[in-house]
Amino acid sequence: MAHTDSRTMRRVLRREIAGTIGLLTDEHDFRAMRRYRTFAFDDHATYLKQVEGLLRTRALQGSHTAVALFDPEEYADFCRRKDLDPDRPSSRTRFTAQLALTGPTLPYDGQPLPDLLTALVDEAVRQATWEYATTLLARLGACASCGEDIGRAAFTRAADLLARILDTAPPGDRHLVCSVTGSPETLIAALHADGTGDAPALDESEALEFTTVLALGLATESPGGLVVRVSAPDTPDRVYGWRLRSHGLAPLTAGEVFDAYCTDIESGDLISPESNVDYCPPPDLGEEAPRQGHHH
Repeated sequence: MAHTDSRTMRRVLRREIAGTIGLLTDEHDFRAMRRYRTFAFDDHATYLKQVEGLLRTRALQGSHTAVALFDPEEYADFCRRKDLDPDRPSSRTRFTAQLALTGPTLPYDGQPLPDLLTALVDEAVRQATWEYATTLLARLGACASCGEDIGRAAFTRAADLLARILDTAPPGDRHLVCSVTGSPETLIAALHADGTGDAPALDESEALEFTTVLALGLATESPGGLVVRVSAPDTPDRVYGWRLRSHGLAPLTAGEVFDAYCTDIESGDLISPESNVDYCPPPDLGEEAPRQGHHH
């Protein structure tokens, strides 16, 4: 009887243990792991089916499971630094536990695995963008003339601009995109603001990333832009934006917004405009545009 009670208690406890699964999202990463003898899978499609089956089973048992991106190169580096044998399941377990603490993870809520994979990759890109932009802001240091921290001042300025943009936006759901052209790559951040309530509902992580990328563009005076699309019932979508210029935002004309949306970025060819969309100048942000924040 006591033995049965112990097994029952263990099952109860097992349901209360949160777990993380490190997932090999693409064929290239999967092939890289096949060099390890203890990695039991030969086919990526079969591997994904088995992972999805495990996720469903744990969900049916009431267990919470998070999914993280398993990068074979990062795993090999982790094993070198920790002096671990990479061809041991326990090493993979330790690496996955580390991912749960430091890497992007998403909870499994019963969604189809392809949807979860797409969302997980997007989350990883978001985190990498934020980390990269944060590093570049920190490297700017202090202003030689006044000693002010350039990155911190730019972040404060960007947060103020974002608040003004949201305050002046028409009612509806707002989708914001900020792009900053730089070397070696262009940084892009997106932010969705649900405008159905009294105040826009924001995802804090998205807002932080968006503000950081905008701050980097302002601080470095890099070419870039910020575009807003507002959707509301029974009205055409409204699209407007600004270009980043001299520590501020310069409004785009309706024609410039139209050209930006109706030109193929790769080829430069014209694209047919969307139906039921108004391309228009942006609202007044209540300040001189562009306002000079601080010359460095």
